Amino acid sequence: EVLIVPGYGMAMARAQTSIGELATLLRNNKVNLKFGIHPVAGRMPGQMNVLLAEAGVPHEWVFEMDEVNPDMENNDVVLVVGANDVVNSSAQEVEGCSIWGMPIIEVWRAKKVIFMKRSMAGGYADLDNPVFYKDNTDMFLGDAKKSIDSLTAKVGERFDKA
Repeated sequence: EVLIVPGYGMAMARAQTSIGELATLLRNNKVNLKFGIHPVAGRMPGQMNVLLAEAGVPHEWVFEMDEVNPDMENNDVVLVVGANDVVNSSAQEVEGCSIWGMPIIEVWRAKKVIFMKRSMAGGYADLDNPVFYKDNTDMFLGDAKKSIDSLTAKVGERFDKA
C-alpha cells in the first residue's frame, strides 16, 4: 500500500508528469497506489488535482484527505512530495501555533513516511514539522523532479530483475 501526497513543491519543480510515471510503473507492477490530496495543497484549492490530471493520472487513483486519513495505518509507505503544512502534525500537537486546528493529512500514522523536499525548511506557515523527526520518517532531500525521475529509474530496474 503506497500513498503519494503531493504539495506545492511538486508544482514548483514541475514534477507532476514524473510522479504520474512513477505511479503508473508501480500500479503496472501490482502495487496498490493512490494519491491523497489536501483540499488547499498548493497555492489554490484544487491545484494538485489539476496538475495530476494534466499528467495523465486517472481520477480513480486520486482521493481526498477525508478518504485517506481513516485508513492511514494500512499504508506501508507514504511519499510526501513537496508538501509540508498540509501534513504538519503541529496542527494537532502544538496548541496555539499558526496552523493549530487546521485539518491535515495524518501521514505519520503510516508505517513509513518519506518526505521529498528541497530542504528541512518550514512551509508557507514557516513552522518546523515534527513529522520530520518521527521514528518512521526518512527525508529524501533534493529537487522533486530529479528525485522522482531517479527513484522511478531505480524502481524500474528492480522490477526488471524480478
